[in-house]
Amino acid sequence: MSTTAREAHLTIDPAFRVAPVRRRTFGTFVEHLGRCVYTGIYEPGHPSADEDGFRRDVLDLTRELGVSTVRYPGGNFVSGYRWEDGVGPRERRPRRLDLAWHSTETNEVGVDEFVAWCRKAGVEPMMAVNLGTRGIAEAVDLLEYCNHPSGTALSDRRIANGAKQPHDIRMWCLGNEMDGFWQTGHKTAREYGRLAAETARAMRMVDPDLELVACGSSGSSMPTFGAWEAEVLEHTYDVVDLVSCHAYYEEKDGDLGSFLACSTDMEYFIRSVVATADHVGARLKSRKRIDISFDEWNIWYLSRHQAAEPPRDWPVAPPLLEDHYHLADAVALGGLIITLVRNSDRVTAASLAQLVNVIAPIMTEPGGRAWRQTTFHPFAQASRYASGEVLRVEPVSPSYETAEYGEVPLLHAVATRADDGGVTVFAVNRSTDGPLSLEIDARALGGVRVTGATTLTDADVYARNTADQPDRVAPRANPHVEQDPLRVLLPPVSWNVIHLG
Repeated sequence: MSTTAREAHLTIDPAFRVAPVRRRTFGTFVEHLGRCVYTGIYEPGHPSADEDGFRRDVLDLTRELGVSTVRYPGGNFVSGYRWEDGVGPRERRPRRLDLAWHSTETNEVGVDEFVAWCRKAGVEPMMAVNLGTRGIAEAVDLLEYCNHPSGTALSDRRIANGAKQPHDIRMWCLGNEMDGFWQTGHKTAREYGRLAAETARAMRMVDPDLELVACGSSGSSMPTFGAWEAEVLEHTYDVVDLVSCHAYYEEKDGDLGSFLACSTDMEYFIRSVVATADHVGARLKSRKRIDISFDEWNIWYLSRHQAAEPPRDWPVAPPLLEDHYHLADAVALGGLIITLVRNSDRVTAASLAQLVNVIAPIMTEPGGRAWRQTTFHPFAQASRYASGEVLRVEPVSPSYETAEYGEVPLLHAVATRADDGGVTVFAVNRSTDGPLSLEIDARALGGVRVTGATTLTDADVYARNTADQPDRVAPRANPHVEQDPLRVLLPPVSWNVIHLG
């Protein structure tokens, strides 16, 4: 790569529509893991805590992040979870061992508190049921407790516990990562497919309009990838609406170039699952279409977690998976967001895992401050500015060679067009040693100008935000804009938002 600006180009035409922008793309995830719940969203006695013990500073940051849905309560945690433990008077709730994360769960927060928190945050709850150590009856019981108005033992129990109105949770995950050997109650595809299908049928007897998600693969590198989806969907195709994908990425052995191109793998993952789902639909002669819920995705330095010594005791809310993100992490995450939005015709829901402290865009100190990690900003800007229709753009740019993905373009981009006609371009420059001069052909939009441009970058690609320097890495106005032709200079290793109007 040279140190001078290379040239890149993309064309925007409002006729090239992909799909509506899906608000559920901007979902996140709250699991009973580490400090995500306790000293994350919930900390009675904190200076900012409200009357229910929820941290107002975290609520404010959740709203600023632009979260649409929150998946709960897991994750690996859900495969050993007894939902009944987390309802009713707190003083009567049992403490349990959490096998997934070798912790003690106090059950101070359960489904009623979680839904109450969602209402305060203005987000839609998304619930997972335990298909690891439990099954059909317990899933139906939880659904009845949450959604039935009144007049039954479980719905009246919810009312007695203070939730007079039904929670009306519409989206339900049928277990979590059941293909993984690490999962409590791990199953074969046939075992899980049968159980998920029967659970879905029973849940639909209670409420036929639920949106149900079957477990797909825990990653594209799983040995059963593809075969798992095919077998599971053979059993569940007619009774579920979506199949899940999970993917995490990290920089390995200093290979920054491959890391910045990790969205290449996400693209492959999506295409492969779509092809498999459509093949099963064709085999079953079904006109129904199965979409994707990419309900775990993020930058996660999993190798550090795997190398760590397992705890010898069973602590309450220990600090686990608290990755501190730098600029390059934020740019890689921006590329993943672009890929999700580009595939909005089939990816109709997604959950950044997780929301607070645990591989999260928001960090907190127990009893102290909360701040935005670098990864907060691409997510927040995409959620704020992506609206209306996704437009298909096929950037033309120089490429570079990566060890992991072969030849990859320097520019990764997508555009959206709002109802008022304004267009926003989201773009990542993957170059590590030079800017990229992006020319935008917007003639089909008719006389538009660049009305604003921001960039997330830093001279140090490993710069981080901290409680003492919470804004070290944050979006800044990009001064390098030309109007005729429309041209914006994208700094090396940068996330960029460009507004046209």
